[in-house]
Amino acid sequence: MPAKRSQTESDGFSADERAAMKARAEELRAEGKHGAKKADGLQALLESIAKMTPQDRALAERVHVTVTEAAPGLWPKTWYGMPAYANDDGKVVLAFKNAGKFNLRYSTLEFQDASNLDDGDMWPVSFALQTWTPTVEKSISELVKAATA
Repeated sequence: MPAKRSQTESDGFSADERAAMKARAEELRAEGKHGAKKADGLQALLESIAKMTPQDRALAERVHVTVTEAAPGLWPKTWYGMPAYANDDGKVVLAFKNAGKFNLRYSTLEFQDASNLDDGDMWPVSFALQTWTPTVEKSISELVKAATA
């Protein structure tokens, strides 16, 4: 899936991104029951993103593209109605908590127990997101790679 680099705002997924996600969902359904579950998770995630406010949706879309590029082995799904990504054991590694859902000041990217971000006795697992920049994209990509290593 091609990503739009250096983007600070989003008008939604590009036509190419939508087509790639649709094609991937069809591939997963063709894999049978296990693949259909993954395809259903992807569809639920995309529907969750579509319901967000424009600002939250723009962030969630870029997070989705970045996570799927950085960790293609994670499964998209929803978790408490939020976009999330699970490992092969079905455990959520990270989730996007949109500000509009909870009337918060900012959206967050939250890493769960299944992530591998442990660093001593204390480490951050939740990151506030207000705008998308190349620096934010790079940081998220690095975090996701570390969390899934």
